[in-house]
Amino acid sequence: MAGIVLAALNLRPAITSLGALLEEVRDGLGMSAGLAGLLTSVPPLCFAVFGITAPRLARRFGPAAVVCAGMAAIAAGLLIRPYAGGTAGFVAASALALMGIAVSNVLMPVIVKRHFPDRVGSMTGLYSMALALGTSTAAAVTVPMTETLGGDWRTGLAVWAGLAVAALLPWLAVVRQRRAPAGADGTAASRQGAAPAAAPGAESPARGEAEEPPLSITRSRTAWALAVFFGLQATAAYITMGWMAQIFRDAGVPASTAGLLLAVTMVMGVPLSFAIPRLAGRLPHQGPIVVVLAVCGLAGYAGLYLAPAEGAWVWALLLGVSNCAFPLALTMVGMRARTGAGVARLSAFAQSTGYLISIPGPLLVGVLYQHSGGWGLPLALMAALMIPQTVVGVLAGRNRTVEDETARRPREHRRAHGVGN
Repeated sequence: MAGIVLAALNLRPAITSLGALLEEVRDGLGMSAGLAGLLTSVPPLCFAVFGITAPRLARRFGPAAVVCAGMAAIAAGLLIRPYAGGTAGFVAASALALMGIAVSNVLMPVIVKRHFPDRVGSMTGLYSMALALGTSTAAAVTVPMTETLGGDWRTGLAVWAGLAVAALLPWLAVVRQRRAPAGADGTAASRQGAAPAAAPGAESPARGEAEEPPLSITRSRTAWALAVFFGLQATAAYITMGWMAQIFRDAGVPASTAGLLLAVTMVMGVPLSFAIPRLAGRLPHQGPIVVVLAVCGLAGYAGLYLAPAEGAWVWALLLGVSNCAFPLALTMVGMRARTGAGVARLSAFAQSTGYLISIPGPLLVGVLYQHSGGWGLPLALMAALMIPQTVVGVLAGRNRTVEDETARRPREHRRAHGVGN
């Protein structure tokens, strides 16, 4: 549980710390607004490309070992990127950190489903809350911490590598425990000709998973709905993390206050990321939660357009509520599959496909902002995307599993062609 919480704390500071210092990074690296938009599209691209490899890596090395390696990659990437020299080096080192985040993103629901099968909602809430806490903390303290450390944006970004090093420690312990000899007298079980027993908390497949037929995840309508929902909420989240502080700064809000407003948006996820998954786990249909979150998002976008500075705190709160579509999506991943293997496939598919969908959003916002000279068109785009997000979210929230859907569709196909009974 400690490893899950510490890992979750590291899944967003690489992004929100950059968002808080984006103007300084742009000036330091000589980037245009369009190139900065491209930079804010790098996280979803990496999550899509590297996240799809997580199930295969987990089968080969075990989920705990992959998450452990992910924490090491985050630490190395965050330490290297401010000093890599030039935009290309900055992006390459960011990609290393984001690779670690990507595989951990996918495997967190798998680890929860495997170790806490009867507490998916509450445990998803716990790590979602920790994720939101790490997100908001990085947004809130990066600017003042940078000023305290001498005002160099490089130092302000690099310091977050320390949090990843702290998260690495419990996962090293889990991996060592899993590989430890199982003999009660301290001798290796293999010397006695016995197979090693699983250590406490080791990742053994749930009973009956080995007998599950291969899952054709792309045949499931629910999987597709969940992937599109994940992608659209990720689009909104990464636009918010990458650009919201700049929206407030352009409206005349001081840089430190703009960072604090971004932190308020992120910190709303701390209590709600714990409460929403617990509520969603008790409901047969999660559609009503999707609608409430969408209404908050639309109100927040309208406020940013009409009175960005005057009602800044209200809009930050509303968008913070709306961004809690992320823990809801993670909860639905755990609820829409019956087995750990099914959750792994669904998590990888929904997150990788979803992050691919989200890639153009932050880039397009940067381009629209640069060419229009204001935030009217970008905010209109963000509001328009909320409509399909609501529709597919309601569809993804229906009470069914991908295993049942993929098993039923081949039978329906055979019946339609007069094959079988």
